[in-house]
Amino acid sequence: MLFSLLKKMNKKQVIYVFICVVFITVQVWLDLKLPDYMTSITRLVQTEGSKMSDVLIEGAKMMACAFGSLISAFITGYFASYVAASFGKNLRRDIFTKVESFGMEEIKKFSTSSLITRTTNDVTQVVMLIAIGLQVIIKAPIMATWAIIKIAGKGYEWSIATIITVAIILLLISIIVKIVLPKFRKIQTLTDNLNRVTRENLKGIRVVRAYNAEDYQEYKFKNANEDLTNAHMFTGRMMSLLMPVLSLCSNGLTLAIYIIGAYLINGALFADKINIFSNMVVFTSYAIQVIVAFMLLVVIFVLYPRSAVSAKRIKEVLRSKSSIIDGTKTSGKKNMSGVVEFKNVSFKYPDAESYMLKDISFIANKGETVAFIGSTGSGKSTLINLIPRFYDATSGEVLVDGVNVKDYKLESLNNKIGYVPQKAVMFTGTVNSNVAYGKSNKKITDSMIKEAVGIAQAEEFVTKMDNKYDSHIAQGGTNISGGQKQRLAIARAIARNPEVYIFDDSFSALDYKTDSILRKELKKYTKNATTLIVAQRIGTIMNADRIIVLDEGKIVGSGTHKELLKSCEVYKEIALSQLSEEEL
Repeated sequence: MLFSLLKKMNKKQVIYVFICVVFITVQVWLDLKLPDYMTSITRLVQTEGSKMSDVLIEGAKMMACAFGSLISAFITGYFASYVAASFGKNLRRDIFTKVESFGMEEIKKFSTSSLITRTTNDVTQVVMLIAIGLQVIIKAPIMATWAIIKIAGKGYEWSIATIITVAIILLLISIIVKIVLPKFRKIQTLTDNLNRVTRENLKGIRVVRAYNAEDYQEYKFKNANEDLTNAHMFTGRMMSLLMPVLSLCSNGLTLAIYIIGAYLINGALFADKINIFSNMVVFTSYAIQVIVAFMLLVVIFVLYPRSAVSAKRIKEVLRSKSSIIDGTKTSGKKNMSGVVEFKNVSFKYPDAESYMLKDISFIANKGETVAFIGSTGSGKSTLINLIPRFYDATSGEVLVDGVNVKDYKLESLNNKIGYVPQKAVMFTGTVNSNVAYGKSNKKITDSMIKEAVGIAQAEEFVTKMDNKYDSHIAQGGTNISGGQKQRLAIARAIARNPEVYIFDDSFSALDYKTDSILRKELKKYTKNATTLIVAQRIGTIMNADRIIVLDEGKIVGSGTHKELLKSCEVYKEIALSQLSEEEL
């Protein structure tokens, strides 16, 4: 899974990886030349008549090799860091872009907290592996192979000791990785859970405080935090065993080589003693290089399991196919503008057993205001969410300007719609940036923003803000009231001047007076557009051209306010629960 993810590297990154390989090879070659010069110096010191200048020359060559190795390591580190950072940037971009294409079905499948973790923490794990791995994964095999070639034929006794040590190291690594790999998988899931608990607490901080639930939230966070900590502690303890054991193996191998060397030198002829001693020095240096190579690989074994799990989670997002497939059409039928039609539409949520909407049919023509009302859970919001394709109808057709919404390019469909959700969403920025938010067919000018704010009855509070239209809006609009957020959200839809306005219970936070004035101004401004309103308050929809009454996902009434009072018992019950007969 990790290697399939690495295939996403671009040409420049691949070139930089090749440069890393070249300089790592140079670095290893220089490192492995050091024992050769050490052997020469050892022989010069033990040989009578050797000149000090010869020893210094060999020492200078060692220094040159060490300096060259340092430069190569620096260059390798620079290019490895660039590849890792740029790959991480591109990966985060791809995940974000993919998530933006998701329908609500995919968003709910992964959960918001998990998608945040996958975009941040999981990408960081992969980036760390690339940054360190480019220097270690390539270097370790080259170093080990080259060192083994260098010591081949220097003494089979020493070779056996080295092979036994390497076998012990590999066995230890295999056992530990097998134990910790399931824990690494669990760590990422536990990180998701911790993010979820934290996010839930921050979003609901007002409710938490209002209900004195701080202790309960702390308990939830404590459990999530302890679960993650315990998983980290377990993997940390297991991985911490590696370095002491590797150090023990390294020192043990050195001791074994010296003991074997002492035994061989003791039993050799005088003429062979110097040669055996030189071979022992060289073998020790190269054997340590072999062990160092495996010690470097341990770093990868520490990083790889978690990175592999992260890569799998990232690929799950990137490979997910959106249930909302983009169409090809950019416009509706000629002489049709703002016409919304439902033809025998039924809908049920993914994995749900029962249908939320059943056989819905109606037409909303240009200039009409069509309202939807019904009891909680009757499917009002679900119905209008099928128009901008937050979900697709399970059966039947949803048409805008005579064309099935599934056939539109999403951008073209969205440009026809001005959508105001139940919960007004504000983005970090200013009043201007929030009202002019998004991309539409036309540029939204300052005069259009002011006009939209005026129609939405938001001008009064906007002009009282310190910087008026350039006043700061905090994330989520936390520095303005619910009613103010709702009016700015309505102004955002008005500024687009769309063919179809969708108001999903978007007047609920307004007082009756503001609600009434806003709807009157809106009616004047949107006389050439289609307006669809979901509302709970009878007063908000009484003057609609048509009111559609939903009950258990079915249309049980359609007509004007007066007609429905006479013909629809469900509507009459809702109306009488809010207003007296005289008021109605």
